[in-house]
Amino acid sequence: MAKIKGIYAAGMSVLNDDLSLNIEKTILHSEKIIKQGCHGVAIFGSTGQAQLIPVSEKISLLNKLSLSKYKKNFLVGTGMNSLGETINLMKISLSLGFKKFLIMPPAYYKYEDSEVIQFYSKIVEAQPDAEIILYNFEKLSGYKFSLDCVKELVRRFPNQIIGVKDSSYNLFENLKLENFSILPGSELKLLKGLELGCSGIITATCNVTASLSRKVYDDFFLDNNQTSNKKLCDIRSAFDNYNLISGLHTFYSQENKIYKNILPPLRLLTENEEKNLMRILKDLNFNIKSLKAA
Repeated sequence: MAKIKGIYAAGMSVLNDDLSLNIEKTILHSEKIIKQGCHGVAIFGSTGQAQLIPVSEKISLLNKLSLSKYKKNFLVGTGMNSLGETINLMKISLSLGFKKFLIMPPAYYKYEDSEVIQFYSKIVEAQPDAEIILYNFEKLSGYKFSLDCVKELVRRFPNQIIGVKDSSYNLFENLKLENFSILPGSELKLLKGLELGCSGIITATCNVTASLSRKVYDDFFLDNNQTSNKKLCDIRSAFDNYNLISGLHTFYSQENKIYKNILPPLRLLTENEEKNLMRILKDLNFNIKSLKAA
């Protein structure tokens, strides 16, 4: 049985006007999309601007999040370029009761499978009680996991390496491992992934598609007709025309201006980009009020 399954959003980070992390509103945002249908949220991933947020602010949020009634629904993104900081943030998270971690390999330097195996080996040796979801996203990390690399990590650490988020999409169709979760990074891959035996998804746009994604997921296991998948995919495709962080923050800023706060060099959509996105979503009968109705 897969160790993690369901619909997971890559959580957004809500920022104050001075661009510091608004801890309470970030947590409330994540709790809201869990209520809308997500099985859980992965905080401090790429959608949450994690590489741009100070570690001290992450620790402050984790302390507060550990008191949430949804605590067990969270994965913690701890992947950073520094091995030491990654391990230390995991240590703190574990002490607060978080067990599952989403970890991308370091960016910037180029490396091969053997170096990636060494990187994760050091993490497991330092924090053997952690359960790790590998994060396969070549576009951001510069590295794409091979089938052999994943298989070797699972062979060495079957109790610690429990799954992979596949945002490079070279694994979800071909990787077959028992008791291992494969979660593509897009709603466009949800239904096909489930048909292939994947465990669900972890995606940025589940911040707006939580209820639709959950319906597609539930309908699959209930053997119901898939009446929502086309709309779900059309919404995802609309956001795919832009940087997802820019699109999501622009979309949410219609209701709450605090979402306009975004860390440089990231930016909101331009006026024309916003108009185009909202026009496409309107044609799909989807807007910010759709989330309230979920």
